[in-house]
Amino acid sequence: MLEIAGVEGGYGSVQILNGVSMRVARGQMVALLGGNGTGKSTLLKTISGLIKPWKGSITFDGQRIDGLRPDLIVRRGLVQVTQGKEAYPGLTVEENLRLGAHVRRDRAGVRRTLERVFEYFPILGDRRNQFSATLSGGQLQMLCIGRGMMSEPKMMLLDEPSAALAPQVVLDIFRIIGRICREGTTLLLVEQNVRMALLLAEYGYVIRDGVVHIEGPAEKLIGDDNVRLSYLGGTVADRDGGKNLRH
Repeated sequence: MLEIAGVEGGYGSVQILNGVSMRVARGQMVALLGGNGTGKSTLLKTISGLIKPWKGSITFDGQRIDGLRPDLIVRRGLVQVTQGKEAYPGLTVEENLRLGAHVRRDRAGVRRTLERVFEYFPILGDRRNQFSATLSGGQLQMLCIGRGMMSEPKMMLLDEPSAALAPQVVLDIFRIIGRICREGTTLLLVEQNVRMALLLAEYGYVIRDGVVHIEGPAEKLIGDDNVRLSYLGGTVADRDGGKNLRH
């Protein structure tokens, strides 16, 4: 569904991506891993059109999208959920969610998707008429994932959904992310919480210095000595051994 070939890019004259190549199959969840400053978020912004690639190609659902405006990429079914848990504080929860459906004209379908979001995240349904400024960090993350769902995307790019959240909230959000994928949405998950991401994903790429350093099936990467020594420490996934993340 998504194929990235030899992508180079960055900010101004500073090169961050040095020839990244990777692919995500339809219906798959793929983890993109690595430390701070390795190019993960830059790659997501390049895929979603916020940054123009210098070289290489990005193909989504059989068509080139590198060079397209971000709004046109969203209309093709590719949505990014940003790391900053960005919401409009002066709008209610429901108003924030409806903003995610701005590319849609099927009002009945939008209502159905809204109720589906509330099924995934009951706390948002309970607070649908509250201003988003009243939400906790975990609830804001739920709101941003829900807003991404509102356009009914074929694929979502999730940028650090566990950042700065309490351990139990992280587990809850990861379980819901797993359900979203099982129910048909392709996911590219950027995470520093490497163990959690690999317990949930089917395949993983480890990026370093703007290039793919290691790749392979998630179960294999968990047992890889290089990955284990460089990235795997104790995480909240160890509380239940990841048993409930995929179910």
